[in-house]
Amino acid sequence: MPSYTVTVATGSQWFAGTDDYVYLSLEGTAGCSERHLLDKPFYNDFERGAVDSYDVNVEEDLGEIQLIKIEKRKYWYHDDWYLKYITVKTPLGDYLDFPCYRWITDEKEIVLRDGRAKLSRDDKTQILKQHRRKELEDRQKMYRWKEWHPGFPLSIDAHCHSELPRDIQFDNEKGVDFILNYSKAMENLYINRFMHMFQSSWSDFADFEKIFVRISNTISEYVMQHWKEDFMFGYQFLNGCNPVLIRKCTEIPKKLPVTTAMVECSLERNLTLEEEVKQGNIFIVDYELLDGVDANKTDPCTIQYLAAPICLLYKNLENKILPIAIQLGQKPGPGNPIFLPSDATYDWLLAKIWVRSSDFHIHQTVTHLLRTHLVSEVFSIAMFRQLPAVHPLFKLLVPHMRFTIAINTKAREQLICECGLFDKANATGGGGHVQMVQKAMKDLTYSSLCFPEEIKAKGMDSQKDIPYYYYRDDGIKVWEAIKSFAEDVIGIYYESDEVVCEDAELQAFVKDIYVYGMRGVKASGFPKMIKTREKLAEYLTVVIFTTSAQHAAVNFGQLFLGMYPDEHFVEKPVKEAMAKFRKNLDEIVSAITERNKNKKLPYYYLSPDRIPNSVAV
Repeated sequence: MPSYTVTVATGSQWFAGTDDYVYLSLEGTAGCSERHLLDKPFYNDFERGAVDSYDVNVEEDLGEIQLIKIEKRKYWYHDDWYLKYITVKTPLGDYLDFPCYRWITDEKEIVLRDGRAKLSRDDKTQILKQHRRKELEDRQKMYRWKEWHPGFPLSIDAHCHSELPRDIQFDNEKGVDFILNYSKAMENLYINRFMHMFQSSWSDFADFEKIFVRISNTISEYVMQHWKEDFMFGYQFLNGCNPVLIRKCTEIPKKLPVTTAMVECSLERNLTLEEEVKQGNIFIVDYELLDGVDANKTDPCTIQYLAAPICLLYKNLENKILPIAIQLGQKPGPGNPIFLPSDATYDWLLAKIWVRSSDFHIHQTVTHLLRTHLVSEVFSIAMFRQLPAVHPLFKLLVPHMRFTIAINTKAREQLICECGLFDKANATGGGGHVQMVQKAMKDLTYSSLCFPEEIKAKGMDSQKDIPYYYYRDDGIKVWEAIKSFAEDVIGIYYESDEVVCEDAELQAFVKDIYVYGMRGVKASGFPKMIKTREKLAEYLTVVIFTTSAQHAAVNFGQLFLGMYPDEHFVEKPVKEAMAKFRKNLDEIVSAITERNKNKKLPYYYLSPDRIPNSVAV
């Protein structure tokens, strides 16, 4: 009588184990097994983190195993179970891997395929084709698009986190993690001791310093000591939390009527302002997006304000980027003066503070929320709707989508919703942040998410001309490493451009992103379909870079890029490609570490060991 050895691995998350009855059926090319109860007498099966093995005897050989059916039936109370994977040892001694990495809830059943990645054209039997089709049909019922606000990228159809499919909800540890990290941060900052400061206006900067007295971070300490200085103000445009707005100025805009006479005390090369522009020494940051955005009104007695500044910067002989002119509004005139470094100390400082305030609003709402969180959610929903788990691109992308839909749903539930934290604490709350996203959508283009293209479009690509732009330098290295990895994976599964064109599931994924994410706007430049392996590699790099490195550059890290604890891929060539990818990333880490040695302002936001795999916070 043929016997199969089945090994079942339960997840290590909190409450991943189950006491429910678990049944297994094997389906092969030559027949199906009976429903088999997985149970070892006097032994507690399926404990958290456990790996349990069972012998499954069948009457006749089943042929090549194609599917495994797992059924969970209630023992005595509702008990979800997280199944990592199943391996099957055949009577011939072969081993087959069946990745799962999913929650099995209620009295449900799931059907698993073996872990070898397959394009739809590779499925030859009707049973595999049917399984593939049914998986997507079920997913499309669970992952539905919804418009949260007009003009926004579409998001998941769920009002709150608890309505999400169980597999994309936060694990219990993740939820507790938020609470513990928040509590730890409050403890570190002595927030409880100084809570009264958050409930009233601060009288001076000493109040601010009291809040951060316990931070033992050399960068923050250095910034606190030098924040008033022009070099620090300029440096933050290159390597601060929002290093994406600065661009080379090719012409002084008419709306900023600054002259050589006004700034000549800041120019060090004995050139006119126009000559400095031609030589590539002038840079500009324009907050035009904020013009016309309604400021928050938390109550009739509280008035908040927004500025839409234009800031002109200059590269001096030491290659430092320094501010030389600031106009706080978009329309020039007597009521909208141009502030200069030669002005009274506090006039100039206050102008810089207004610029930094405007930078905060753009950073949080556009750079961070729209261009990483919301875009990554579009990628995630499209992936779940159009790519079955057996598809190589699902296996490639799913680690980079972990918890993204969940964190965004939490944000819509608590942070950016009406009466949420934005409304209570932000000058763009009360609807201003919504207006900003709607306005920023016109600039959300495919090319702007292609890191090298966007850097070049801003005139910021020359390392010789702009030597201390570490965001650019590190970002290019990480982009190239991701692209090389994507090319390796594509080469394994797509032997020609024709195979790319014929992959209907890939094309549906791309179309979903264009139609729902970019709202079908042709000007977005997002492709409606992918026709070549080269273009597919670029597209996948955009997705992975946006959901990992770009988010890290404007946020902070968790699981590190290149680490894949869930083994969705089982093929040796892909594992070799992953090892090569990690090696490339390790080399980048070493180079960044060496560069940062003895620097007063080290830059490590794009060091791969600090880049999270996904947008999850």
